[in-house]
Amino acid sequence: MSLLVFFLFTILVFSSSSCSATRFQHQHRYMQRKITLDLPSKIGINYGRQGNNLPSPYQSINFIKSIKAGHVKLYDADPESLTLLSQTNLYVTITVPNHLITSISTNQTTAEDWVQTNIIPYYPQTHIRFVLVGNEILSVEDRMNITASVVPAMRKIVTSLRAHGIHNIKVGTALDMDSLRSTFPPSNSTFREDIAESLMFPLLKFLNGTNSYFFINLHPYLRWSRNPMNTSLDYALFQGNSTYTDPQTGLVYRNLLDQMLDSVIFAMTKLGYPHIRVAISETGWPNSGDIDETGANILNAATYNRNLIKKMTAIPPIGTPARPGLAIPTFVFSLFDENHKSGSGTQRHYGILHPNGTPIYEIDFTGSKPLTRFNPLPKPTNNVPYKGIVWCVPVEGASEAQLEEALRMACGRGNTTCAALAPGRECYEPVTVYWHASYAVSSYWAEFRTDNVRCYFNGLARMTTVNPGHDRCKFPGVTL
Repeated sequence: MSLLVFFLFTILVFSSSSCSATRFQHQHRYMQRKITLDLPSKIGINYGRQGNNLPSPYQSINFIKSIKAGHVKLYDADPESLTLLSQTNLYVTITVPNHLITSISTNQTTAEDWVQTNIIPYYPQTHIRFVLVGNEILSVEDRMNITASVVPAMRKIVTSLRAHGIHNIKVGTALDMDSLRSTFPPSNSTFREDIAESLMFPLLKFLNGTNSYFFINLHPYLRWSRNPMNTSLDYALFQGNSTYTDPQTGLVYRNLLDQMLDSVIFAMTKLGYPHIRVAISETGWPNSGDIDETGANILNAATYNRNLIKKMTAIPPIGTPARPGLAIPTFVFSLFDENHKSGSGTQRHYGILHPNGTPIYEIDFTGSKPLTRFNPLPKPTNNVPYKGIVWCVPVEGASEAQLEEALRMACGRGNTTCAALAPGRECYEPVTVYWHASYAVSSYWAEFRTDNVRCYFNGLARMTTVNPGHDRCKFPGVTL
């Protein structure tokens, strides 16, 4: 009889333990599902519109659907785009422009007006997921005022959202890696001293209190291209066998993106916020660029973005060495090349689509297509730095009025840039606007390149390796 009681008791205990384990597993799966549902389900795309040859919002959104992106980030709150997006299943991120941050930060009514204009008419039919208050605010001219205003503006946007009963739109701001003082090794990373207390600490406190994300614009291309001979290109492109071990933590890194992401995580940890979630608001690789922009080509761009998507869509999530297994919302930069962007050539060549919607290179935003199934791309010729002389010349098709403007721009600083174009001097003839503008832009660029002047001139100039001068008139150039 006692054996029977013991047997029944044993069954009861193990049954109870099994039920407890099953409940735990169900709860664990529920929490996993809850976390998964709290995140965008697919890779996002940045939709910028700084170009004069780009398709309409209607066409662009159809292109976004065709590439099977799951989320689109706007650099504004364009009403036409938001209306069109209401007819899709895309998650949407909108942006408060930098120039509105200060006024919103000082007046709750201004914040309410912005929410009433840019969110209430569209939500929830348009699946607005994030509001970013500003983009790369550390790079703007009015940096001091805007950095002091961004967190108060974020608070006021949240107050307005809560007043309308909206609790599942997260508010953040997109910062660049220039917010960090040091990033190598990752465990040694800190935020810059001039913004650590004034901006970063209140920002992290806000993000932590609202359960939002730290958004970072993260471009391994820029890090790699500064010194391409010291960092493996494969390491930057998520391929090959290169690794880096952080000497303080022992964490092993197999790609540059993870290394940069963990730099942000360690910097946040040093300010007392080790658990704030991270989202990549921009990342990509340029498909072309200026002659001095090593590695900017279609093959590298395709390789980077394909491998990025494979990593970020993996199930279960891969995360980073410091945060393994955590999903990271990610937005590829960008949908189109944008020919009105200023700066170096790469700034205008991050797109994955031509303006007519055809791909610059094949890409699969679902991450399901094997990398070996993509068609081969031309082997690049600029994966090592160019060595030689480079000149700056007007672009083909520039009008005479545009050339005159470039000539005035180059010769108008009261220096010796255009001295050789004076009557009787070695470059005076032939006396044409094209000839004089050609000499002027090359001379100006060669003289002021070290001051971060680009061979661009509002889109009127480009680099060339072909000497535009002649025996009598030597065009100034730059030796790379």
